[in-house]
Amino acid sequence: MVNRKLFCQISPTTYKIAVFKCIMVRKLKNLAIHNKIASKKIKDDLPILIYKHKSLIRRKLGNVDIQLQDNKAINLNLASAKVNKITIGCGETFSFWSLVGSCTEKKGYKKGLTISSGKTTSGIGGGMCQFTNLIHWMILHTDMEIVEHHHHDQIDLFPDYNRQIPFGTGTSIVYNYLDYRFINNTNNVYQLITYTDDTYLCGEIRSDNYQKFKYHIKSENEFFTKENDEVFRNGKVYRNKIDKETGIVIEKKLIRDNHAKVMYDTENIDLIINN
Repeated sequence: MVNRKLFCQISPTTYKIAVFKCIMVRKLKNLAIHNKIASKKIKDDLPILIYKHKSLIRRKLGNVDIQLQDNKAINLNLASAKVNKITIGCGETFSFWSLVGSCTEKKGYKKGLTISSGKTTSGIGGGMCQFTNLIHWMILHTDMEIVEHHHHDQIDLFPDYNRQIPFGTGTSIVYNYLDYRFINNTNNVYQLITYTDDTYLCGEIRSDNYQKFKYHIKSENEFFTKENDEVFRNGKVYRNKIDKETGIVIEKKLIRDNHAKVMYDTENIDLIINN
């Protein structure tokens, strides 16, 4: 049986047509719910800090060109200003691309690191995944519900370097049809604070009221396996929901089951189980 190519795989032209179609379909769908997509910003910070996090902008990522990292810093600074101070009211949905928009040279975006088809490459606006990674990590610590979240298809591209959060909690986005979205189904109003300094991409999630619950995300049973001369990273990531008054874990939810192909040199990995 002959495997037929998808329309988008026939040529660069058909790929562009397919992407254009996806973008237009998403724009039409957004029109139907535009009044429910968060768009209001307020100048003052909401009083209750729910969670905060920061991620290193220039990281050791294999042999990635440092210029791409410097450009990423510019891109993140531009995008963070688009999201900073946004409020997510009751019943509203946060949409990353609805706020940031397309990342073009005309808007000042530079060529930064991107990931495509399991490989590192470069493109205008590269670095946005780091931004949605930060947002996703903070939202996991709130009562809000994540309604759209894409992964990098079970690949482990870079060795750990001062990792602060569990492997597998990242995001994958493509303007505008692969979005990162969450909905506020609570009675609280939330606010995102995002900005960059010389070293970090910084974020806070704030609210007008306290949450009854707190959340702890952790990985368990992490190990590497060798399968048909390829190395895979394994492990499970759980999200514990904890009653703040009693300290009792009332829910332990599996949010990621990792079986990711390792794309870097594994000589220095101590424990590899042969399957």
